[in-house]
Amino acid sequence: MTSSNNSKPDLILKAASTIVQRDGMAQLTLEAVAREAGVSKGGLLYHFASKDALIKAMVDKSNEVYGDAVRRQALADPNTSGAWSRAYVETAFECPEEGMDQSSALFAAAFANPQLLEGMREQFEQWQHQIANDGNDLVLATITRLAADGLWFAEIFGLAPPDAELRDKVYRQLLAFTERGRT
Repeated sequence: MTSSNNSKPDLILKAASTIVQRDGMAQLTLEAVAREAGVSKGGLLYHFASKDALIKAMVDKSNEVYGDAVRRQALADPNTSGAWSRAYVETAFECPEEGMDQSSALFAAAFANPQLLEGMREQFEQWQHQIANDGNDLVLATITRLAADGLWFAEIFGLAPPDAELRDKVYRQLLAFTERGRT
């Protein structure tokens, strides 16, 4: 949820993300978020009427920030064939802070109320639709997206993530996949 905007709602959302990352989901309370953000609980409730509203806003902000990064990359790509696949891979590999904030939102929603993931589900469906229609082989494009998601998962949970050299090789190979199999 990185943002150049330091509005109170953004500071509160960043505080919530920090708590989830640092202390775990069980510690995400309105009191803890207010304390972390340096606002009163009443100030927090002014912007987010409930914990569910706060978590939904985390998901929405995460989708907005990460989605904008993918969209900017895709639209700036002079080679339209494979542009969405490349943008997805590039964003997954180059925006680790957005990935951490996205994971915080995902964990918070999954733990508190899985229905709050609906916005994220819709975002991933949109990305898959764009990837499926960007001029490359559908199977290869989908494998590329899923591999980027898998790397993110391995890094978030520390599940045997690749070292820097191997990570770079995987990145380059996934980008190469976006250049192959044009339909």
